[in-house]
Amino acid sequence: MLARRAFRHRRWTRHASTSVSVAVGDRPMVIQTGRFARFADGCTTVSVGDSTVLATAVSRLKPSTSSFIPLTVDYRQKASAVGRIPTNFLRRELGQTDREILTSRLIDRSIRPLFPEGYNCETQIICNLMAFDESADPAVLSVNAASAAVAASEIPWNGPVGAVRVALIDGEVIVSPTKTQMKQSSLNLVLSGVSDERVVMIEMDGSEVSLDDLVRSINAGLKAVQQIVAGISQLAANVGKTKRTLQKTEVTAELEAAVARIAESRIWFEFSDPKHDKISRDKAIQAIREDVLAAVTGDFPNIAPQMIDLAYSQLTKRIFRDLVIDSNVRCDGRGLEDFRPITCEADLYKVLHGSALFQRGQTQVMASVTFDSKQSAFRADPVTVLMGAPQRKSFMLNYEFPPYATNEIGFSRGANRRELGHGALAEKALRHVVPENFPFTIRLSCEVLESNGSSSMASACAGSLALMDAGVPLKAPVAGLAIGLVTKGDQYRILTDILGIEDYAGDMDFKMAGTSNGFTALQMDLKLPGISKRVVSEALERGVKGKQHVLNIMAQTLSAPRRTMKDGGPMSEDVTVPLHRRAQFIGAGGYNLKTIEADTGVQLTQNDNNTFTLFAPNPQAMEEAKQMIEKLLEETQEVELEFGGIYRAKIVEIIDSGVMITVRDGMRPMLLPNNQLDVRSVKHASALGMKVGDQISVKYFGRDTVTGQHRVSRKILLTAEQGAKNLLARSSSTPPNSSPKVKTWGT
Repeated sequence: MLARRAFRHRRWTRHASTSVSVAVGDRPMVIQTGRFARFADGCTTVSVGDSTVLATAVSRLKPSTSSFIPLTVDYRQKASAVGRIPTNFLRRELGQTDREILTSRLIDRSIRPLFPEGYNCETQIICNLMAFDESADPAVLSVNAASAAVAASEIPWNGPVGAVRVALIDGEVIVSPTKTQMKQSSLNLVLSGVSDERVVMIEMDGSEVSLDDLVRSINAGLKAVQQIVAGISQLAANVGKTKRTLQKTEVTAELEAAVARIAESRIWFEFSDPKHDKISRDKAIQAIREDVLAAVTGDFPNIAPQMIDLAYSQLTKRIFRDLVIDSNVRCDGRGLEDFRPITCEADLYKVLHGSALFQRGQTQVMASVTFDSKQSAFRADPVTVLMGAPQRKSFMLNYEFPPYATNEIGFSRGANRRELGHGALAEKALRHVVPENFPFTIRLSCEVLESNGSSSMASACAGSLALMDAGVPLKAPVAGLAIGLVTKGDQYRILTDILGIEDYAGDMDFKMAGTSNGFTALQMDLKLPGISKRVVSEALERGVKGKQHVLNIMAQTLSAPRRTMKDGGPMSEDVTVPLHRRAQFIGAGGYNLKTIEADTGVQLTQNDNNTFTLFAPNPQAMEEAKQMIEKLLEETQEVELEFGGIYRAKIVEIIDSGVMITVRDGMRPMLLPNNQLDVRSVKHASALGMKVGDQISVKYFGRDTVTGQHRVSRKILLTAEQGAKNLLARSSSTPPNSSPKVKTWGT
């Protein structure tokens, strides 16, 4: 370890800090390396304006035994980057937020496809947001910083990759938009690509974006990406590090032939049998694997079981590809553009505000809708808001993927990264069709009950049906599907509605969702180091046809939202209270509002100075709350009192802060505070011997200009009375025709 550290020390001292500048949009992007974290294999900073992201890449030298690329990507945003201190109890950054996890996934999906086949050295990429001034996009900066860090290191990699964000405002495509421009945009597209204008990753959500506008935006983004890729390549060339030799574990021709001799025909038969479902096919392939492992181990006792597994996996994927490319028939007997059988149901349970079940092949999702008050909206922490997240979110989609959905045993310990990513994608697909002025907060829960491919898009379909069943006036129904890709040399086939095995053995998982008018969400994951614009366009065209097919089937169950919500559903009404009676209506410390909520379950939210919104879980609760409010307002009916008038009041309650009095029947008691009880300082009315039912005289001084409360005083009357007595006493004690004694200085 010491020797390795010494080697790295000699290595980084040999290279001075170097940087390049790339024009992206209207602002330059500066990429620098050699200044920070020089013990890391690669470290770069990417800056736009005063926003900077630091990315490091570290890889082990010894290969692992993993059958996949052991890549870990973490993105962290520090509160100090926006000049704040975390608001949690410990006042420090704790676990990753959802936004950080989603950004980490975005970086991972852009970087992972470019690692060479056979690379299995454990690698970690960490991106830290160092400074943020709202002039740049931390997610895009992080992708470019991670790309530059790996490209400038000795880690074997087929990059670099570049990323940009693209907006669409009034039909005009804008690359690298500002935060203000994004608020006006109908499209939010993040695009990662490599040289030759090949696409690696797409993440998009928008307001029913047409195919032409989407293709135009992708082309504009790819042009900008080429400049970033060229800049990172120049930076890596300036650093001059030589990539490490890839220690690739290869299957020998002899082992490959032995595995093929035992398993090839059997695998071909199982992949060609359309009677199989997910479970039976997996069991058949696993049984063949066990037979191969037992037979080959006897013939090759010196070969590790992992190598036999690798040879078997490579054979399985080759046969799968050959079957699709050569016959244009998939393993379940479908054609390239055929869908699995689709069935839909709505209104599963009457007590739910809205529910639906969507079944596509062996993928099954149940969605349920719950309405609540506006107070239940999700509120982001201040730091995340400053990073660009919305402050309030009144529509939330929660995606759940329990282990039984794939016939497995596992732990239910909250949403993992995959569940967060799939749920965020389904939420993007639906949030653009949910009306912004809807009077309730909406929680849409999508639980995957069976999974054999594209459960996130099934969640979008089930969620759309459940929202319509709940009576949410959607702009249009939403449907989603996944498009796959299988390649063999220069040949390729695009697959509609892919299975789980087609995702595993194929080259692309392109999830698409939208309405009949356009796309609302896209997410493309690749296993290839980029695909051409032509393939992307063909996949999008296939997606347009596919989502319309799904929408037509969904329309047979529900073609439009219900005109009204279900009987017994939640209700919302507004109540107007005169400004000068607001404090009396609310009560001390919100006592009246808390009483109404405790007794009826109805929540009261103050919208402005004199308007309150009532949210009731059902009509019965709303009626009870309205009766309580009417009674409360009747008890607080106004009594006209004259400013400066003296009234005989009755004590109805004694409290710590004073006494509650009434001057007329039918009016709400008003407070006579302790400091207005007597000319002497009084801490409690009991000190004066006062008790409930006593009659006292008070003087009225109108309402407080801030709280609207009545102002009364007993003290002022006692002060005047005492003053009159003192004056009378002085007058009676002075003899007639006598002058008062004058006290002079010094006497």
